Amino acid sequence: MLRPLRLVPDDTKIGFMQFSRPAIMASIAACVASVLLFAIFSLNYGIDFKGGTLFEIRTEQPADIGALRDTLRGLDLGDIELQEFGAPTDVLIRVESQPGGEDAQQGVITKVKGALGSNVDYRRVEVVGPKVSGELKQDGTIAVILSILAVMIYIWFRFEWQFAVGAVASLSHDVLLTIGLFAVLGIEFNLSIIAAILTIVGYSLNDTVVVYDRVRENMRRYKKMPLSDLIDLSLNQMLPRTIMTSLSTLLALGALYVFGGEVIRGFTFTMIWGVIIGTYSSVFIAAPVLIYFGARIDQMAGGKDKTAEATRP
Repeated sequence: MLRPLRLVPDDTKIGFMQFSRPAIMASIAACVASVLLFAIFSLNYGIDFKGGTLFEIRTEQPADIGALRDTLRGLDLGDIELQEFGAPTDVLIRVESQPGGEDAQQGVITKVKGALGSNVDYRRVEVVGPKVSGELKQDGTIAVILSILAVMIYIWFRFEWQFAVGAVASLSHDVLLTIGLFAVLGIEFNLSIIAAILTIVGYSLNDTVVVYDRVRENMRRYKKMPLSDLIDLSLNQMLPRTIMTSLSTLLALGALYVFGGEVIRGFTFTMIWGVIIGTYSSVFIAAPVLIYFGARIDQMAGGKDKTAEATRP
């Protein structure tokens, strides 16, 4: 008979909260560094945010990216990005926005089509102007901020305000560190990365809510237990679930990163990073905040239940 897979024993007794202070200090330093890196280096905005011209082409034979790149570099159009996606004959070409307004962008289309010749099938040609790109950047920022505010309101109503502060601190930590990582690595930041960040917010929130549910349950059960011990107990109880969920998600994302192609590589890279820091922040950010902001059993909904008081099982 096959035994169930257990990556973590059920009776672990890891003292997470004894590492909470150095972990929070390190996270604060990392968040400050991320803000400074963003201010100094900014982000490598893609065509969605900085404007430009996008070509989706299909060649008759498998595309020679190197030859295409050499051909287009001779046009003196500035930054040009080429990537294969889907079939070997499909190529995505991005040309940075040119000074000179709409006429200059139309000139890009003419030059590129002239250089590539008639043996190329132009499946899509789009021009993203500076006004549109500016609106996309603003809308993306608003979407992330509103999602975090919505999380705060949801957690506040479901639990108490200390839990809402912990959830927002955890999510803000994840978003800031993701921005800092992109500022350091110079990876292209486009709309798919905004979608990945919003997905990270959802993943981290789910992990945090699961931990908070167990904390609230134990607060009702062990009313005389010190809060730090109670949180350690809750985290150890949820550790097998957390590890299994994170690893299974990382396995799927790893396969997508390796075999999914260039088009979704930025998205999957962001998600891999988000799963790692989301798991970390649920343990070392969201949980310790309850201690620092003085969460108490008498504040919890249903705190007057008649469950027998205990210390530690």
